[in-house]
Amino acid sequence: MSSEKLNYSELGLKVGLEIHIQLDTAHKLFCNCPTKLVEEEAEDVFIRELRPARSELGEVDIAALLEWEKGRKYEYHAPRSSSCLVEADEEPPHEINREALITAVAVAKALNMYVVDEVHVMRKVVIDGSNTSGFQRTAIIALDGYIMDRDKKIGIQTLCLEEDAARKIGEKKDKVQYKLDRLGIPLIEIATAPDINDPEEAERIAFKIGQLVRLTGKAKRGLGTIRQDLNVSIKEGAKIEIKGVQHLYLISRVVEYEALRQKKLLEIRDELRKRNISPSDISGKIFDVTDVFKNTKSKIIRRVINRKDHGVFAVILPGFKGLLGKELQPGRRFGTELADYARVWGGVGGLFHTDELPAYGISSSEVEELYKKLNAVPSRDAIVLVADEKSKAYKALNAVINRAKQAFIGVPEETRAANPDGTTKYMRPRPGSARMYPETDIPPVEITEEILREADKIVPEPLDVKLKRFIEEYGLSRELAYAIINDLRLDLFEKLVVKYKDKIPASLIASTLTNTLKMLKGEGTPIENISDEDIEGVLDKVANREIAKEAIPQILDYIARNPGTTIDEAIEKLGFKKLSMEELNEIIDKVIKENIDKIMQKPDKAFKIVMGSVMKIVRGKIDGKTVAEKVKEKLSELSR
Repeated sequence: MSSEKLNYSELGLKVGLEIHIQLDTAHKLFCNCPTKLVEEEAEDVFIRELRPARSELGEVDIAALLEWEKGRKYEYHAPRSSSCLVEADEEPPHEINREALITAVAVAKALNMYVVDEVHVMRKVVIDGSNTSGFQRTAIIALDGYIMDRDKKIGIQTLCLEEDAARKIGEKKDKVQYKLDRLGIPLIEIATAPDINDPEEAERIAFKIGQLVRLTGKAKRGLGTIRQDLNVSIKEGAKIEIKGVQHLYLISRVVEYEALRQKKLLEIRDELRKRNISPSDISGKIFDVTDVFKNTKSKIIRRVINRKDHGVFAVILPGFKGLLGKELQPGRRFGTELADYARVWGGVGGLFHTDELPAYGISSSEVEELYKKLNAVPSRDAIVLVADEKSKAYKALNAVINRAKQAFIGVPEETRAANPDGTTKYMRPRPGSARMYPETDIPPVEITEEILREADKIVPEPLDVKLKRFIEEYGLSRELAYAIINDLRLDLFEKLVVKYKDKIPASLIASTLTNTLKMLKGEGTPIENISDEDIEGVLDKVANREIAKEAIPQILDYIARNPGTTIDEAIEKLGFKKLSMEELNEIIDKVIKENIDKIMQKPDKAFKIVMGSVMKIVRGKIDGKTVAEKVKEKLSELSR
């Protein structure tokens, strides 16, 4: 986390969430292909180019225009087992998936929303290649609901049903490769109002919404099946859309870092005003400064200037001295923001700026000569350099100039991508309003009484009712019941309790999902490598009496630390093959024999002495209760 403590109330922090959750339906949203990802090589491969189209109002979306200007081609890999002509955009979409529609209505009811009378599918322009058609199909299912967080009501603005995008599998300079197995999988998109005012609150709300959808029994699980986008702003800042937060635990950090970034950008704005600098002071002129670096020791620059039509180009940012090195987020400075724009708009690898020079092989004498050549003031001005092909460098530096001018307003509206550490990077301009238009190939769907009745069957049980039931029906302690209610794997718990009825106590299942995983995480185990299937597989072994419950933590730890290991392989490697009663008897007899003097001297502690020594040998290989019974039996025989 950042070292600076932020007062979110004073900052006027506002956060809205967009939660996207894949549905585990029998087939895709607009065709009969299964909703599964496949590893098979695609039999069919084809290439497309996409271009922006004008809206019904004659406008072109700015985000779509940027994608088009990149001049990329898109190569689509279409496995026949999980895609068809609909995904290839060679056949009109079929009617909307009824199972997905009913699930969406059920979630809407649980969120206290108004369900529309008739569902109309729209087209949303997306030309980054993730949709073969150049648009994504989406439909509003419900409006104006809410979810409670403690005593606070958080508004739910819309619930949409839409098709997921294709899966990116590769990227080259001028071509992006996608696989069509994911394209068309139904997604529920839930958008909250900007009623969230604290990073931790944002994380809680995201958890509650995801939990609610999972409890319908219709949500997919695993990495990539739920994605969170955030809209974050502060007072005097701007609404920033942050895409692709994969992990729930990152949400609070992303919100904190974005609030910090906007605060620092406003400080830069205020400092520019103090320095009496205005946007008109930035001339926008781009200079060729290749000759300054003709004898440079910088390997990066030397590689560039030896190539045809390549060179080193520069712009002056008057009055920006020291501001490009100002940290906005941990490890990211204002100069990093400029570099992001240069990469996105110019396709260059990055840039240099004088707030960080001399460095990277660029000498102080070269920096001095640079200032002299451009007639810039070293104590006042900053200079930005790009070393690349001339046409790309000009695009990149024009983007830098535009971004530098936006510094005078403070925070520009934009779409950013989440980094794994919770920081963000510039992705594209925020989409405009000119990207939606009606889908003419799919008829409207009336929300009938029959659909509403079907939805009622899978509306999730209220959590307070569920808590009471877990205590009374499953015999969980209040503490354990509360822990599993607030666990991401609550739906898995309910599934396993039914599966292992009369074989494994509900308390063991709940404790494995909460206490065991928490303990392993505290010990440094990468528990993100433990899948639901791994947990279920280990419990299968316990239920079938192939291992003892005491072996669960060690097996899960081994699987987490050795990804790809099967449960059987882990059991064999750890030596947890189940003991026979004959083998157990031999071990107990041996322990008693070795400790006979202690047992005779302290008969009141005999059980503790023998049990402790035996469990060190047999832990995980046989149930502890069975061991205790046998130890008592052996000691009883000894005292006769």
